[in-house]
Amino acid sequence: MVRGALIAALYAALTIILEPISYGAIQCRISEALTLLPFFMPEAIPGLFVGCIVANFYGGFGIADIVFGSAATLLAAVCTSKFSWGNIYLAAAYPVIFNAIIIGTMLNLVTDAPLIATGIYVGLGEAAACFLIGIPLTKILKSRIIN
Repeated sequence: MVRGALIAALYAALTIILEPISYGAIQCRISEALTLLPFFMPEAIPGLFVGCIVANFYGGFGIADIVFGSAATLLAAVCTSKFSWGNIYLAAAYPVIFNAIIIGTMLNLVTDAPLIATGIYVGLGEAAACFLIGIPLTKILKSRIIN
C-alpha cells in the first residue's frame, strides 16, 4: 500500500510540476514513464490510477480528462502487468496505444483538435516517456528491488 501511495504522489507531482508539457494536444507527460512499474510491481496499478486522477484535476480539461485520462492509465497499467509476458518493450507499448487512442479522442472531442494528428502527437509523447525514460527506469528499479 505504501508503494502505491508513493507512486500516486510521484505521478501527480511530476505531472503538475511539469504542467507546460503534461497537458494538451501536444504533450510529453514524463510521469507516464512510471506506467511501466506494473511490469514487475502490480501494487503500482492503483497508485498510477489515483495519481492520474489527482493530476488530471489540474489539467484544465475537466471531468473528461479525469475519467478518460485516468481510465487510459489504468487500462495500460493492468495490461502492462498481466499481458507483457516478460517483454519490457511490449509493456511499454500498452501506455502508448491506450493514450494515443483514448486521450487523442478525448482531446479531439474537448478541443476540436484534429483526431489523427492529436492521437499521433499524444502517442509520440507517450512513446518518448515510456521507451526513452520508462524502460531504463524500470530496468534499474527492477534490478535493485528484486535482486
